[in-house]
Amino acid sequence: MTPSTQKPIFLTQFLIEEQRAIGEVKPDLRLLLEIVARACKRISIAVGKGALGGVLGDAGSDNVQGEAQKKLDVLSNDILMEANEWGGHLAALASEEMDEPVMIPSQYPKGGYLLLFDPLDGSSNIDVNISVGTIFSVLSCPPDHTLTPCEDDFLQPGVKQVAAGYTVYGPSTVLVLTIGNGVHQFTLDRELGSFVLTQSHIRIPEDTREFAINASNSRYWEAPVKRYIDECTAGKDGPRGKDFNMRWVASMVADVHRIITRGGVFMYPMDEKSREKGGKLRLMYEANPMSFIIEQAGGAATTGRERILDIQPSKLHQRVPVILGSKNEVERVTAYHKEG
Repeated sequence: MTPSTQKPIFLTQFLIEEQRAIGEVKPDLRLLLEIVARACKRISIAVGKGALGGVLGDAGSDNVQGEAQKKLDVLSNDILMEANEWGGHLAALASEEMDEPVMIPSQYPKGGYLLLFDPLDGSSNIDVNISVGTIFSVLSCPPDHTLTPCEDDFLQPGVKQVAAGYTVYGPSTVLVLTIGNGVHQFTLDRELGSFVLTQSHIRIPEDTREFAINASNSRYWEAPVKRYIDECTAGKDGPRGKDFNMRWVASMVADVHRIITRGGVFMYPMDEKSREKGGKLRLMYEANPMSFIIEQAGGAATTGRERILDIQPSKLHQRVPVILGSKNEVERVTAYHKEG
């Protein structure tokens, strides 16, 4: 934690120092991350206004997945799109809310990166004032495609990500970021309008007594998941010999941020309800960036059967099962799947 007596380290300074120290943060990547952070500040303001800003309720439209969009879904998507189209650092971008990737308008220069984002994760919680957030992932565009990128350029496994992060819009607005050199947390100073480093090189405890899962789907779970949850709920009288607590916010950013903060396991496993679609969560917009962050913090992330970051995407809006968090617990659930 950055002591209050020390001079604050702002996001820009942090990125410049990382650039000097490890040489992985190229100027265009730094610009991209700063612009995404600036867009998230605008979204934070809109979320904070709530009903006063006229942004609550349905937008009257559906996204590419056929889900009803909230007004803040549309606004957040527009903010991120507009912020990133002119800087010269992107070849193209893709959003969970849009059917196809968006190319950078011809009047602007093209860059070497691809940006994917879920503009407002957990938007079903907006109207009840529960934490929501933004998730983003950065990939390198193939050098010979920067002027003419296509959807296939986005279909890279998660191990190819050069950066990933999320922002939680809660009592405070928090940005959690990795550029492949650990996980770092920044808190928005609302008076200064800047993200300030508040925790660096975050590590997730390898063991935990908390799990997050949508228990209303228990009748659809596969046997390995039922086994794991039954053992947890049996508590100290069961085979695990200790009590567990269940936490479920129904906002992935909030549930994952709790794990980043104090450990735990987040599960949206394969079940009979989501099997036809391949899973519940989107690989490119949710599973990959969150798995990159979790692994960089010492945790693990699998589908139950394979490491998420090794999956070769087949389509932009592909869905997968997700089990991530404290390393030893994720490995236990994965072992149960392997046992059948």
